[in-house]
Amino acid sequence: MGCCAVTDDVFERRTRRFMEVLAILDGLAETPWERFRSDPEKYGSAERFLQVAVEILDDLGAHLVARAGLGGVEHYRDVPARLHEASVLTSDQADLWRRMIGFRNVVVHDYLDVDRAIVFDVLRHRLADLRELHVVLLEEHRRR
Repeated sequence: MGCCAVTDDVFERRTRRFMEVLAILDGLAETPWERFRSDPEKYGSAERFLQVAVEILDDLGAHLVARAGLGGVEHYRDVPARLHEASVLTSDQADLWRRMIGFRNVVVHDYLDVDRAIVFDVLRHRLADLRELHVVLLEEHRRR
């Protein structure tokens, strides 16, 4: 019982933060391209908050995998694989999540080569994907 209460708290706290981060990203998505590409506060904030959003999904997914005993997780890319194997995610959702993890890795590790146009595109066209994955994780959490 103790582990589940911790997991519930983890989900609640991370979900609140995820919603805060998505609200910030929604605001940044309204920035016109010219201002976005030339304003380090805009593109830097977008990079950081997109990174945090993906990391929250990774953490939530890892907690689900552990709680359900779905196998080991050595790297975050293992999380969507485990959830797909357990039929929590569709193949498309698992692929999308792996691409998001790759994007996060570029932002974190290859920060000198981050393409602002790609960040802007993610900001403008992929926030719904982040929300969709979050909903799937919340629904699975509630089932367990």
